[in-house]
Amino acid sequence: MFDFLNISLVDVLDVLLVAVLIYEVYKLIRGTQAMSIFIAIILLYAARAVFGALNMTLLTHIMDAVLGVGLIALIVIFQPEIRRFLIKIGTEVFSARKKGGGRLRKFFGRYNPTSQISPTALEEITSACWRMSESKTGALMVFKHTSSLDDIIETGDRINADINRRLIENIFFKNSPLHDGAVIMTSESIVAARCTLPISESTEINPRYGMRHRAAVGITEATDAEAVVVSEETGEISYVKDGQIRTLGSITELRIALENSYK
Repeated sequence: MFDFLNISLVDVLDVLLVAVLIYEVYKLIRGTQAMSIFIAIILLYAARAVFGALNMTLLTHIMDAVLGVGLIALIVIFQPEIRRFLIKIGTEVFSARKKGGGRLRKFFGRYNPTSQISPTALEEITSACWRMSESKTGALMVFKHTSSLDDIIETGDRINADINRRLIENIFFKNSPLHDGAVIMTSESIVAARCTLPISESTEINPRYGMRHRAAVGITEATDAEAVVVSEETGEISYVKDGQIRTLGSITELRIALENSYK
């Protein structure tokens, strides 16, 4: 009955790979302004397929011309999303090579080739966050993992200092020349301050969050870094990972989040 279909294993694999690619693109642009453009492109390709199936030659040629020329425009429009997608692939491959477990690492936790954070550094960071929360001092700290943040670091001032709570508090003191921007940190040191982060365009971010939170979401969407934000308005401490903001109820929660981050 279905002899005319003649579907091979390669055809099934082809369809599955296209489906996975579309799903990954959807996850990257979900909640952003690019989503409307993505839907419009899908509709244009669907229309092109219908015109071709109906042998509507003129409309088919017009659609081919539009879609062909539009490819360059799409690269420009989706440049941030394409960059995030390529960074994600590179990070996955790099981590898989280091651990030797491929995508199985998703089931056993993310691997970070950085050293574990020391109890002393952990205490210094949490103490600084607690004091800044009490005084409602706005702060934004980014914790580097496998993704390179060199382009972000170059936008600020290099410090390369040991992690120290007094230094962190002085950086974010509102009259300090370094307070306006993000601090980039590793498990062992404060790398740079006054760094400029990409701002997330996601429409799913709660309107009560300000630019610090949007910047934290932006950097964690584009890289595998994680971020801690102290709100200047409420003193709330938020932990941002993979573009998701989690408000912490205590310093203990922050300590656990940072410990798990570097395991």
